[in-house]
Amino acid sequence: MIHIAKRKEMPLLQSMAIRGLSVVLALVICGVITTILTGLNPIDVYVTFFSGAFGSARKIWILLQEIAILLCVSLALAPAFKMKFWNLGGEGQVLMGALATAACMILLGDKIPNGLLILCMIVSSIVAGAVWGLIPALFKARWNTNETLFTLMMNYVATQIVAYFIIVWEVPKGSGKIGIINQSTEAGWLPQIGDYKYLLNIILVAIITVLMYIYIKYTKHGYEISVVGESTNTARYVGINVPKVIIRTMLLSGAICGFAGLLLVGGTDHTLTTTIANSRGFTGVMVAWLAKFNPFSMIASSFLLVFMERGASEISTIYALNQSFADILTGIILFFIIGSEFFITYRVYFTKKSEEVEKADV
Repeated sequence: MIHIAKRKEMPLLQSMAIRGLSVVLALVICGVITTILTGLNPIDVYVTFFSGAFGSARKIWILLQEIAILLCVSLALAPAFKMKFWNLGGEGQVLMGALATAACMILLGDKIPNGLLILCMIVSSIVAGAVWGLIPALFKARWNTNETLFTLMMNYVATQIVAYFIIVWEVPKGSGKIGIINQSTEAGWLPQIGDYKYLLNIILVAIITVLMYIYIKYTKHGYEISVVGESTNTARYVGINVPKVIIRTMLLSGAICGFAGLLLVGGTDHTLTTTIANSRGFTGVMVAWLAKFNPFSMIASSFLLVFMERGASEISTIYALNQSFADILTGIILFFIIGSEFFITYRVYFTKKSEEVEKADV
């Protein structure tokens, strides 16, 4: 008979060994599939995979920037998921933060000093994201609505609101897009540190990572989030105001997502589109889960996912393969990594039928 039992906690080195073995197995299988389907040398494919992320200084900076934005969204989602509030609305919260940022840049760009404009952008993006996170939190706290469906549907609402304002602000008229905002004046563009375009974003997200770790690990609010996540009944029994914790946590989650929208519009893209979040609100869920909601471990999870995305794109470009093929390789690797988490969390063992009967008799 096959039995599955939850482990207490696997030692760090052992869990790392299992994850490493899963990656090696995934790479071997990907190599076999590549050889069979394309006839390409799998070693060359792997070299190209790494080149997509580390092939030049520019590629490395883009990699770091992508990691920073994904990490920022993942950090935003972590407290809510740790509380078992299934916030799938990260995409919409990022969009609302991006919309608020773009509105400040377009409407106030030539009317107030740049320093004051950036301050308005920061405040408005955080408030916009927080409000978008607050709405489902209020309904959950007051009427116990399904937060998964609620936050998911709000993504579609946010997308349509952004689409509306893109038409309002489109340049030139009829183009269906805004274009680069304040390209001539660079009003509202976040300052660049030296010659490094993305360094400010990376530093800001690094600061948020440290603060989020402290918040979750060492503050009273972080403790309350953990207790509510374990059991709402226990939380109420020890005197924790569960509705208040839900609202407060979703305000924080939405605020950080809104800040990610600021980094995208004000720091890198300098424009607004309905796809500017690039599904990071959903990918961030995987990042947070793989890292067990540990902010520092999320750095590694974010790196892994962005690295595979960049490498897969490079394979498609260099070898003129369909993007779906690169996605298949990425999916296989992710499947093995996620599958390894099962063996880290649970122990599988076999017993003879006679042993089962004896246990039943006892």
